[in-house]
Amino acid sequence: MDYRKAMERAVMYIESRLGERLMVEDVAKAAGYSYYHLNRQFMAVLGEGLGGYIKKRRLAEAAKRLLYTDQKIIDIAIESGFESPEAFSRAFKSAYRVSPKTYRGNRLDTLLGAKNRLDIGLLDHLARNVTVHPKIVELNEINVAGLRGETTLRDNKLRELWERANAVFGQIPNLIPNGRGFGICEACQDNALYTINEDILFSEVAGAEVSSFDGLSEAFVRKTIPCGRYAVFTHRGTLAKLPQTYDYIWGTWSLTTKEELDGRDDFEMYDSRFLGSDHPDSEIDLYIPVK
Repeated sequence: MDYRKAMERAVMYIESRLGERLMVEDVAKAAGYSYYHLNRQFMAVLGEGLGGYIKKRRLAEAAKRLLYTDQKIIDIAIESGFESPEAFSRAFKSAYRVSPKTYRGNRLDTLLGAKNRLDIGLLDHLARNVTVHPKIVELNEINVAGLRGETTLRDNKLRELWERANAVFGQIPNLIPNGRGFGICEACQDNALYTINEDILFSEVAGAEVSSFDGLSEAFVRKTIPCGRYAVFTHRGTLAKLPQTYDYIWGTWSLTTKEELDGRDDFEMYDSRFLGSDHPDSEIDLYIPVK
């Protein structure tokens, strides 16, 4: 049996019953798998079990109702399948870092904790193009010189930034031969990580690795990636699919990992495995700072 088809049937069953009493054994039966085998497939592809997926999807739908309706929180809690408002509040705060009341008051649809519905396209992507279990590495300090640009997730202008940066990299002194390229996201300052959404303007540095900043003109940005611990994911395929990888990182891994996220910049690292933005065999590494 194609396990992806079984997972798709499981997801369809879950989505149609998010507000009902939902037993994982019933989901497995609808998918045509034993619970043991279906749960193993969820763990292998998503990095979380079937029960965890159900819980996070219920919370995500509840978050939308907090923002876009005036329904009482107690009613949202019960209709989302939680036994009490207290249980709902604890689970919500664990995922979204704030209470349901504060989340509603902020009126901000967050990226972190936004557990999107799993569809067949995302399922295929996770199975084939992402390392769902990252490596944890200790990184030494890295100096990067490049250009800074601004963008939003909805109106992504990073490709244009890289085109401008690639055109002037030859003017940067002290480039490391065959050195790495870095796309450094500067959005996650002052705990903004937990409130970023598709319309928030953030800056990105597109740069190349240098041995020092000596002789670097003011036309270029000096950026030092600090040493520390990072969770490293590998994205395979075209950059057009990169948002799906980030959806997994912030919508699944960040909600299930035992690692504590840190406030340093996250970044993408491009080396010899990167074969071009549209090449299906390209690979890049995504570094997420952890404490």
